[in-house]
Amino acid sequence: MRKRDKAILDDLVRFRALTRNQIIDIHFGDLRNPVANANAVMLRLYRQGYVERTADYKQYVYFPADGTLRKDSAKLRHFLAIADVYIRMRKLGGLKRFNVEPKYGKGYAEPDAFVIWRGSPFFIEVQRSIYSERQIADKVARYEALARSGVIEKEAWQPKGKTVMPAVIMLTETRYAIESKTVRFVQVADIGELIPKVKPKIEGIRMKIS
Repeated sequence: MRKRDKAILDDLVRFRALTRNQIIDIHFGDLRNPVANANAVMLRLYRQGYVERTADYKQYVYFPADGTLRKDSAKLRHFLAIADVYIRMRKLGGLKRFNVEPKYGKGYAEPDAFVIWRGSPFFIEVQRSIYSERQIADKVARYEALARSGVIEKEAWQPKGKTVMPAVIMLTETRYAIESKTVRFVQVADIGELIPKVKPKIEGIRMKIS
């Protein structure tokens, strides 16, 4: 299998699904004819049985052939939104890690993504819908429980001699009243708003948002 084919399939597994244009942004953006090349590759992978697709949207949405996300799943748009955040952060630069829906255990937070971006660790929450006060309180409580659990302290990315609890970046058009003494929550509509506040660091882990 070609290297790019494998990379595309790996990303389909990671994000559960990707639109044709998202695949172009990630894997064909440096080519002279990205649309034609992407169409040819994805058609070949479809015919070879590596991917499935649906035409229920303005463009094809592709899925791994053995994926568990249904084509009509209510979560599909949410996963596509997570992929959009990945693409946006790549373009902004400094993205070293992007783990989709990391699992930390029952009763703890379930972030949409964990990232190391511009030298700092963050959890990402993509809020496409409006949450009730109770839902937000539950989300905050789960992050606080995760911070107290000791699970994050054991992560391989932690700097030596120091424990860092990632700040939570909430991508939302709605502003919520959030108070927490143990976890930092940052609410922005677009990740680019943080560029002036998150300065890149070449070595180690930093986390300072003014």
